[in-house]
Amino acid sequence: MTILEIKFILQQRCSDLISVRLDSIQKTIKDIEISLKEESKGTSGDKHHTGRAMLQIEREKAGNQLREIEKVMRQLDKVNVENSSEVARLGSVVETNQAIFFLSISVGKLEVNDTIYLGVAPNSPIGLNLLGKKKGEQFNFNSRVYKIVEVV
Repeated sequence: MTILEIKFILQQRCSDLISVRLDSIQKTIKDIEISLKEESKGTSGDKHHTGRAMLQIEREKAGNQLREIEKVMRQLDKVNVENSSEVARLGSVVETNQAIFFLSISVGKLEVNDTIYLGVAPNSPIGLNLLGKKKGEQFNFNSRVYKIVEVV
């Protein structure tokens, strides 16, 4: 399998994970909306108002999560895996002596052909260290020395 095929698979896996998160948040919002409608039909009083307030807080949290997921989706849309570069950038696979990273979005472990890749966002602490690095360069992160073995 070519590195381009691997990068396409990595990007698709990121997209799949984000879709699952999006579906979950949308279901949560729908469930909260249903509960709010049911709560409206209930009795009045302090218990009623407390229940509605709690549901509205949950709806606000879910709305914030939805906005975050949408932001991550926009970031993933910017990932171009077709171009390779000698310099680590969005869409690069960066092999180090410690791990192999896919600069895209923060999703954690992604496995392709029995190899573990770590999906990291370029604005994450490790991503900021990787950006702009070339083969042979190194950096320190969490008391570890990372040496760049390959950038594709």
